[in-house]
Amino acid sequence: MFWQKNQCRFAVSRTNSLLFARFIEFGYPAFMTEPTLFHKIVSGEIPCDKVYETDEVLGFKDIHPKAPTHILFIAKKEEHFVPSIMDITDETHHVTCMLIRAAREFASKQGIEGYKLSFNCGAKGGQEVFYLHLHFMSQESL
Repeated sequence: MFWQKNQCRFAVSRTNSLLFARFIEFGYPAFMTEPTLFHKIVSGEIPCDKVYETDEVLGFKDIHPKAPTHILFIAKKEEHFVPSIMDITDETHHVTCMLIRAAREFASKQGIEGYKLSFNCGAKGGQEVFYLHLHFMSQESL
């Protein structure tokens, strides 16, 4: 069951097994109030090819890679959930830095010296999953 924006800050469900989106808070259409693919990956409902993990960030291989190494970094905790870079607020601006630092640590541990980081912003900007994620791409293979 999802609550109206004025009733609850977070969209919630009867089950605690998934992290849930705050789409209602951000004004997204009703059809987007269900957990995203990335919520299901974080909860373990859907498997991923994990290459990096901390208490706060998960990194996994993109299923449609655009480079020999194409990793997606996402925040794991519900309080860090943001649908898109366009929805960053004063309370969530640290999430972008958290993802970038995770990507830098991953590259360092893997010995990757050159890489590209990018955020797709909104559907017209190429964003397919409305769960803030950082693309890490390198011509160097893992």
